[in-house]
Amino acid sequence: MTMRRYDDPVEVRRGRDEAPDQILWRGRLWQVRSVLAHWVETGAWWAGGEARSVIGSDEIGAVAPAGAGGSGGAAVLAPVDLLAERDVWRVEAARGAQDPGGVFEVSFDWHDGSWRLVGCVD
Repeated sequence: MTMRRYDDPVEVRRGRDEAPDQILWRGRLWQVRSVLAHWVETGAWWAGGEARSVIGSDEIGAVAPAGAGGSGGAAVLAPVDLLAERDVWRVEAARGAQDPGGVFEVSFDWHDGSWRLVGCVD
């Protein structure tokens, strides 16, 4: 089985322990049967200018084209929001008792309070 990747907005109702209890995705309600995993993802600190200066690399940054305010080849080090966090939950969910269900990954973005479906195996 392969996890298909998505970036779809979803509505999530949390249960007593703050874990997702129900997921409304594309007009369909999914009842969470079990939580398989939970983790927190932080901002991409390794892509920031500070981390690259420590390791002596600027190859990861985007290159500014000549005439676009850049130096025509110098790496542009974009700022990275180190405080950006999102909770990711991998859950088993189904649409009813007879539905075999599937495995879903939903994320909660602490910055804007939004939920997204980021992956699915069904």
